[in-house]
Amino acid sequence: MRFAARIENLCKDYHLGGEVVHALRGVSLDVPEGDYVAIMGPSGSGKSTLLNLIGCLDRPTSGRFFLGDKDVARLNDNELSEIRASRIGFVFQSYNLIPQLTVIENIEVPLYYQGQLTPEKRRRCRELAIMVGLGERLRHRPMQLSGGQQQRCGIARSLANDPFFILADEPTGNLDSVTSGEILDLLDRLNQAGKTIIMVTHEDFVAARARRTVKLRDGLIVSDERRQPPVNHGEG
Repeated sequence: MRFAARIENLCKDYHLGGEVVHALRGVSLDVPEGDYVAIMGPSGSGKSTLLNLIGCLDRPTSGRFFLGDKDVARLNDNELSEIRASRIGFVFQSYNLIPQLTVIENIEVPLYYQGQLTPEKRRRCRELAIMVGLGERLRHRPMQLSGGQQQRCGIARSLANDPFFILADEPTGNLDSVTSGEILDLLDRLNQAGKTIIMVTHEDFVAARARRTVKLRDGLIVSDERRQPPVNHGEG
């Protein structure tokens, strides 16, 4: 079995004034390729800290973290930035689209920053826009789109660099129930096609769409419930 991400005894401490806050207290988690994991937990559970570490937005105090076969726990800021740009696709609750850019330009942003915006990859971005249902909105700007359309654009952007996994932070948090269902359907289809998804949510109905739910409390994993096996990529 191949892994998109592996976390081994990860700890993260924050120094606040004269106190040390133990945000994560030795978390270990394997995410096989093709998995779809929902991470849940109350405020202060360590959920946001784990999200930042998985997204290479921060470094752990101790422990190891692998993306594929690469240990990223001790990389410097520039190396972490490169990993974020090339190996992780981010989907945000607030969409984080650039308002001055069109749909297709927003999707192309990760490739632009890597200097990889070739004609072939431009065609790929157009295909992604069509795949998420925005083929007729390529020249629209974010303010001309509904919330659901903006999130579809964000999902297409997350796929532009063909990442190891999609990291979705409350992807339906700003959407109504009908639109939330449409976005979750899209994530389901991506996972069924073999894409690994790690999603942070506080909604039980959202977590129920994942193959597996990991719950945190006080910086520890308190449950890890699997409902379905990871998608098989057809190896072997």
